[in-house]
Amino acid sequence: MTDNRATLEIIAPTIDEAIEKGLDDLGLSREDVEVEILDEGSGGLFGLGTRQARVMLIVKGAAGAEVTPDSAPEEQTQPEAVTPESKPEDAVVSQDDTYLVDVAHGIVNDLLLKMKLDDAKVDAYLGEAYGPQKRIPVHVDIHGDDLSILIGHRGETLEALQYIARLMLGKELERTVPLIIDVEGYRTRREQQIRQLTRRIADQVIQTNRRQSLEPMPANERRLAHLELQEDTQVYTESTGVGRQRKVIIYPRD
Repeated sequence: MTDNRATLEIIAPTIDEAIEKGLDDLGLSREDVEVEILDEGSGGLFGLGTRQARVMLIVKGAAGAEVTPDSAPEEQTQPEAVTPESKPEDAVVSQDDTYLVDVAHGIVNDLLLKMKLDDAKVDAYLGEAYGPQKRIPVHVDIHGDDLSILIGHRGETLEALQYIARLMLGKELERTVPLIIDVEGYRTRREQQIRQLTRRIADQVIQTNRRQSLEPMPANERRLAHLELQEDTQVYTESTGVGRQRKVIIYPRD
């Protein structure tokens, strides 16, 4: 029987960047995870045919218990000091750090203006501390009429927007910052759907004593499914498949 430790799949330009990004997302150190290289990527010729690296981080032992859905999805990174001289790199961002929030607000607002979404409203604020190092993410909520274009199929556009904004924020501050963008509460609703679906299928697995699979999902949604069942004593989960067809399988425990 394979283990049911929490996993996180990350895509980035290089293997090292993917590992670093995944560790930031999970709020863990390199010693807390095992790394499985799924695709080493390719640079292509003159930038053509470039393929990004893809790795999977597998949380060791009980370390997975430190991971919470709010530490999220797939796109959080290590909050650090406003200036390297003022605080150590692993310092917790204080709740009154309005500068960090203002920069994040400005970046997302500028992106929306470039997308001709002038009527969209942006709210930015610091979230709750998570993980063993008590990291504090920046949340950006976008509100307005007919913003489905920002969400896309299964949140793909939203993930892309969040990724770009996080890169811009990191470049502006010269450090990585955990950033979570939501549109009209989409993430919260989708998280509830994934958890309810996972629990319902798990109950069926328990009743029939036969494994079942969830629909193919992106890495952040598969992670929610794993977390929902990681402490269940009657089932365990693992991911299988490649690319967009990767999905979670729920197995009955022996």
